[in-house]
This record gives sequence, structure tokens and C-alpha cells, in this order.
Amino acid sequence: MPICVFDIAEDGSTTVPSNMNLTGPARYRWWHFDLSDPLLAQWCEKHLAEIPAGALLQPETRPRCDSFDGGLILNLRGINMNDGQPAEEMVSIRMWVTDAVVITVRLRRVFAIEDIRQSAQAQMAPPSPAEFISELVTRLTGRVQSEVASIAKLTEFFEADLEDDETPIPNELTQSRRRVIRLRRYLDPQRAALNKLATEALMPAGSQPALRELANRTTMAVEELDALRDRLVAVQDDHDLDVARRQARNSFLLSVGAGIFLPISFLTGLFGVNVGGMPGINSPWAFSILCIAMTVLALILVIVIRRMRWI
Repeated sequence: MPICVFDIAEDGSTTVPSNMNLTGPARYRWWHFDLSDPLLAQWCEKHLAEIPAGALLQPETRPRCDSFDGGLILNLRGINMNDGQPAEEMVSIRMWVTDAVVITVRLRRVFAIEDIRQSAQAQMAPPSPAEFISELVTRLTGRVQSEVASIAKLTEFFEADLEDDETPIPNELTQSRRRVIRLRRYLDPQRAALNKLATEALMPAGSQPALRELANRTTMAVEELDALRDRLVAVQDDHDLDVARRQARNSFLLSVGAGIFLPISFLTGLFGVNVGGMPGINSPWAFSILCIAMTVLALILVIVIRRMRWI
């Protein structure tokens, strides 16, 4: 059934309950489930109202914060730190929180939850549901900021490369743009959810300033992602423009070369016909004269082209 369940006292100490009741004798009971658990739907239907049960069982979520019957439906997203999975494919955590119980459901492993689980095993769990939420949001936000900072550093590297015209388009540029888009998709609604969370009655007045600060940090991360998106587009545009300039220059040089050699090709084709009456057939100097004439013609064409400022 659950991945873990703890009865958490007001001093942060924990015990593992021996019953399957929704709440226990301690300050609150924390249930943690995996969404793939085939018994989870039955357990939710038995212990929860229809709306919070449905919120916990949704296969796909977006960040939200909604009050319901004295409790809180909270969906959050965190950086994906699972091995072999891209960080921008953010992991989701579904929550139902009341003053006596915290239920969390994951689809993929959420390391912020794992950190709290280890704290609970070490008898240092958050002493109240409000502090549980605050600690979880703090860990999620810190990792989001670290990920945004890593993209910002990579973007600075891309911009520095623009000083060298010979630098090819970085392979990571397109991937970085996708990372920004995917992160922003969830962080923008998460910002709104955290702003609303700071005003919820379930959160005591003492924790609201910290939650507002976390919401502000998330807002700053979203704004930084907006700026990074524009900067990465500018880097891509600069590389595309440089490629277009090189292609245009090469095409122009080929056209100039064709313009020089076209008259010469005409002369060689004309004097290469194998019919009677061609001048110079019996003269030993005819070939040399023709070569000199073509060289002079080529030089004249080059001078004309330069005076026209084509090259």
C-alpha cells in the first residue's frame, strides 16, 4: 500500500502506526503513496471525499492550490532528479492536507519528499502540516533556482561564443530552449499556486511571510526564464544570420567567378568547333594568341567588376 506512513508528534518525533486509520493520536499522520499502486483508488474512495480523492488520482496535473471542506488540495512540481531523465521534465506531487493528515502521491520519485522522509526516519520530521508544506516548497524552490541558474550560465557561454564568427551553432542550444519552455510551462502556474497558498487559513500567520518569499523566488525564476528564452532566441538568430551571410557571400563569389569565366568559356567553345574555315588552324602561334587574349579578357573583367564594387 503506502510507500511510507508516519505519525508525527509536535516535537518532530515519529512512529509507524499499526492501523490503517486516516488519522492517528499524534499531531498529524503523513501518508505517502505511489500513483501506480492498484489499491490507492480504493483507499482514497474509502477515506476521502470525492473531490480530493479525484485530485490525488489524476494521471496528469498542473500546479494548483484550492481549499475544500477545511482542507487543502495542493499540486506542485519539482525538478526531475531521477537518473537518466531530463531535469526539465518536472515531477509532480499531489497533496491533500488538513490539520490532522498529510497525504502525498507521486508518479515519479520526488527527491524533496525523499528528503522529508529521511528526516522523519531520523526523528526530525516537520512538526505540523503547515511546516511540512513550507519545508517541501522550500526544497522544491531551491532546486528550481539551481536549475534556472545552470541554464543562465550556459546561455552566457553561448553569448560569449558569438564573438568568434567561426564558432558553429552549439548542439546544446536547441536543447536549452526546450528546457526553458518546459520549465516555464509549470513554474508560471506554480507561482500563482504559491501566492494563493500564502493566504490560506490552514497556514499559520507566522509561516505566511516565508511562503510569500518562496512565491517571490518562483516569480523571479519565471521572469529569468522569460529573459533566457529571449536571449536564447537572439543567440539562435545571430547564428542563423551568420550562416546566411556566409552562404550569401559564397554564392556571390561563385556568381562573380561565373561572370568572369562565362565569356572565356564562350571563346573556348567557339574556337573548339571542328569545322572548316577556323582562323589560325595553320598558324603555330594561334593557340598562344588565343590564351593570351583570354587572359587579357579575364583581367579586364576583373577590373570592371572591382570598379563596380562587386568585389
